[in-house]
Amino acid sequence: MAGTLGALAAFGQAPYDQPLMLMAGLVGAVYFFQYSKTDRQAAVFGWAFGTGYFAHALQWIVSPFMVDVARHGWMAPFALVLLAAGLALFWGAAFWAARRLDQNRAWPLILCLPAVELIRAYIFTGFPWAMPAQALVNNLAGQGLALAGPYALNLGVMAVAVVLGTHARNAVQRVVRFGVILFGLGALVLPPMMPDAVLGDHSIRLIQPNAPQRDKWDPDKIPVFFDRQLRFSATPPADGVKAPNLILWPETAIPWSLDYAGTALVQIGAAGGQAPVALGVQRRDDLRFYNSMVVLGQDGSVAQAYDKHHLVPFGEYMPFGDVLANFGIYGLAAQAGNGYSSGPGAKLLDFGPLGKALPLICYEAVFAHDVNAAPERPNFLIQITNDAWFGKGAGPRQHLAQARMRAIEQGLPLARAANTGISAMIDPYGRITASLPLNEAGFVDAALPQPLAATLYSRTGDFPFAFVLLLGLAAAAFSTRKRQQAVSD
Repeated sequence: MAGTLGALAAFGQAPYDQPLMLMAGLVGAVYFFQYSKTDRQAAVFGWAFGTGYFAHALQWIVSPFMVDVARHGWMAPFALVLLAAGLALFWGAAFWAARRLDQNRAWPLILCLPAVELIRAYIFTGFPWAMPAQALVNNLAGQGLALAGPYALNLGVMAVAVVLGTHARNAVQRVVRFGVILFGLGALVLPPMMPDAVLGDHSIRLIQPNAPQRDKWDPDKIPVFFDRQLRFSATPPADGVKAPNLILWPETAIPWSLDYAGTALVQIGAAGGQAPVALGVQRRDDLRFYNSMVVLGQDGSVAQAYDKHHLVPFGEYMPFGDVLANFGIYGLAAQAGNGYSSGPGAKLLDFGPLGKALPLICYEAVFAHDVNAAPERPNFLIQITNDAWFGKGAGPRQHLAQARMRAIEQGLPLARAANTGISAMIDPYGRITASLPLNEAGFVDAALPQPLAATLYSRTGDFPFAFVLLLGLAAAAFSTRKRQQAVSD
């Protein structure tokens, strides 16, 4: 039962985008949780619920292992099962702690589940993928990201689920339940009722070469994808459309490391014409490799560079890599050695008339706190990514949803170039103003929306919510202890 409810709740995530299904699963979990007879039973129920949820929501995780089936295919089922079961331990801990705080009621889940989701975003470098708040990006409730951020929004989701999943014992509780149904569920189904974003006078050309991962490094096909990106970059804009002020290529857009790409860089700079070209590339510094983004001038010279600092564990590097390298185990995306090295941190790039941008390479857009770590407020966000690793279904769409969350949280537009899609221009309310379909080659010239004023969340980050949450948990624990002492006396 618990696993089935978890799998049902996962229909809230892309590609299904059914937040009412998420709420139905959570309400069912709250209802049955109240019948737990022991702390252990509550923990097992929460773990089973989480396992069903993450196994369904993260089923795309098998895709990277299918790129080279002969070498990595055997790992795919283990990766899904272990990842789902491991992440579910957080939810098992939340259900256990909730019952410890109150053996008769479910209200502590309002604090406990958001608390473990916040921990999940930071511990062991973090992995906040598929959090409940992610399912709200298409709806009015998702605009709450600008006020309180994703982890506080998780608390709101759980509060609605607890109110609906528990029995109303008096008239006041019945009135509260009616209000939650009216306003809480309404926010889950209503679209964002925000004003149209103001479009600026400048535009960005988003390049999508659509290189399947198994073909991306094939020597016979490398010229096809490279020439395709050159052609897209050099194509004149449509009649009545201004020439782009920036051309954006995706992550690892060329197969050569930066120090060996001299001739290619000259071709790229020339194809861009008057517009600079920003692209993802591997950069080498002595014996270290970096997953980087560089900005090229017309002559192909590197004007600016950024090195990705939040790397994908088991993808771009291996924990205990020196030991595992002895067994031939390296990061899936690493091209040399034991994986990529981490850059020094968040950095802004200056694009002249467009303003300053915070670059995010692939996985970095998953973390709200990485965007809040910018040294100063940018004018817009850039994400370059190679979502070919994520398959053709849920993975790329969930990754796009998280990019939209970052735009809402910051009140900033986000330009996204993805190798196989979905490349998109996203306005400060998280709405897509222009895009290219998944798994299609092409380009689009998209006007860059104007930024909004700094949001509350962009000014405060996660600390205020974490502090209030900690106080709430401490107060709940103190109340529980006082109640237990009164019973024993």
